[in-house]
Amino acid sequence: MTFFFETYGCQMNKAESSAIEQLLLARGWSAADSAQTADLIIINTCSVRATAESRVNGRLGWYTALRKERCEGKPFVLAVTGCMAERLKEKIRERFPAVDYVVGNFEKERFADIAAAAENAARGTEDGSTACTADDVSAGAKTNVPLFRAVSGKKAAVVQNSADLQNVLSFGDQTENDKEDFPDKPAYSFAPLSLEPGAFQAFVPIMHGCNNFCTFCIVPYVRGREISRPFAEIVKELDVLSERGVCEITLLGQNVNSYRWKDGGSALMDFPLLLDRIADHLEKTSSPIKWIRFMSSHPKDLSDDLIGVIKNRPRVCRHIHLPVQHGSSRILQKMNRRYSRETYLDLVDRIRSALPDVSLTTDILIGFPGETEEDVEQMLSLMRRVRYEAAFMYYYNPREGTPACSFADQVPTDEKKARLQKVIDLQQVITKEEALKKLGQTVTVLAESPSRDDKAELLGHTERDSRVVFAAEKKLCGHFAQVRLDKLHGNTFRGTIV
Repeated sequence: MTFFFETYGCQMNKAESSAIEQLLLARGWSAADSAQTADLIIINTCSVRATAESRVNGRLGWYTALRKERCEGKPFVLAVTGCMAERLKEKIRERFPAVDYVVGNFEKERFADIAAAAENAARGTEDGSTACTADDVSAGAKTNVPLFRAVSGKKAAVVQNSADLQNVLSFGDQTENDKEDFPDKPAYSFAPLSLEPGAFQAFVPIMHGCNNFCTFCIVPYVRGREISRPFAEIVKELDVLSERGVCEITLLGQNVNSYRWKDGGSALMDFPLLLDRIADHLEKTSSPIKWIRFMSSHPKDLSDDLIGVIKNRPRVCRHIHLPVQHGSSRILQKMNRRYSRETYLDLVDRIRSALPDVSLTTDILIGFPGETEEDVEQMLSLMRRVRYEAAFMYYYNPREGTPACSFADQVPTDEKKARLQKVIDLQQVITKEEALKKLGQTVTVLAESPSRDDKAELLGHTERDSRVVFAAEKKLCGHFAQVRLDKLHGNTFRGTIV
């Protein structure tokens, strides 16, 4: 039996796809070279932006056609999971009858059942007991794979406007209707440890969900409320990763700064304390894990305590991804970001004062409803002030079900694109200027993989997340090297081992 994955979106999705993959491998499955030959196809989806959902819709159309082609030969099972599955549920099944399973974010452990059902279906096909025609597919019929109903976990609170945001805080348990949809729905389960043999980098989920409800964001509705992972469970996973020779970890969460854990009568553990305890544990156990990264951070929750931990713990990388979203306090308030331009800049000043060599990167969202040219200029001036080393830059797309979707004064698409281009142009200049300052420096680089352009060279990243290409043998992958930064090509350094 073979499987094929398509994974879209965030690092959390990648971690969860990896966990499902390891589950299948443990059952004796193997990865297919392509979707055309796979027995089970899993699409792990993203709903953060409309473009991500459009891409998946296109792929599902393609798989519908593939189902018809393969119906008389080798049928396959098609499963859709992730945030799009959580958000749209039955709509996916209605629009794409070729989809066998729609699995929400709170039900991914059910892939063991899906795998078993696919195995039974394959045995039935081999025995000649199952047949399928193109007419069957167009009518919505399936092979003898039992069909789950569209499954999901806790329903998200429905927020129609800004006033409803105050009601979100009381949202919590499942309703009786939820129980009728699926009688034994569990709470969210963190993905089990998944690591390919020889892997030296790993994602470690520490929390899940989001309580912030930014008015443009779909994440709280598809990922649910914040849940923190038990500290002991995290440490146990780190010990296993250390035994397997991992040298870099990334702590994951929709907002890692919201981590909160209280075990029995002990004091509350927040993210700074968690990070400090993790670094301390790795140091005391002489772990090969030398670099600790984390993402994502919400500026309103990033504290002086966290800055202190980054400063005092050498294993914590000097790179902070600090999404600003916008440089106008007025727009930030409409976004429900809960900080102003001034408080954000004050935070940046505190970070740079404690960590002069820190690398700051960000997310920028342009074209939000009601945005003016003056607001855009405030964004540009903030960029000049902070001087991010890199940024993910987008223009606003309305997301159905979020408050901002119904806001007045929507900015025309052409204007959004023009404003975004100004932001991109400025960031490209700043990125290059900041990179040129590093030429001649000798830095530590984690060698990750052979370069695509020259197999005699390796690609790696620095502690501050700069890309570096340098000549070295493949056996250096998974190890650290001291590299002098000699040249800059685009956004990638070329260096020499010293």
